[in-house]
Amino acid sequence: EVQLVESGGGLVQPGGSLRLSCATSGFTFDDYAVTWFQKVPGKEREAVSGISAGDGGTYYADSVKGRFTVSSDGAKSTVYLQMNNLKPEDTATYYCAAAPVAQLRTWVGYYPYWGQGTQVTVSS
Repeated sequence: EVQLVESGGGLVQPGGSLRLSCATSGFTFDDYAVTWFQKVPGKEREAVSGISAGDGGTYYADSVKGRFTVSSDGAKSTVYLQMNNLKPEDTATYYCAAAPVAQLRTWVGYYPYWGQGTQVTVSS
């Protein structure tokens, strides 16, 4: 059974940092693409960053380039999202999603496996 479990969310002041983790199990980590999506009430889920665990290819939305860094640890089957210089507009529920393919894509329907989400709130 494929499982993804996010952790690391919380409340942080503008300019602060958080590191989200997506612990995966039930599949061969190097054969999957994993992407982080953010969900704001009233809006569709939007891809913010992703990584192809096999070849290390990455994706960043324009809104997070230079502030967020995605990485993976194959030994732990875990994908991380380091979030620096956080802004109030980054406030959202963050989900990690996995697909058994090498190429990263940004649309929700591409990913059959999802975690439960972790809330990030950026506020003073």
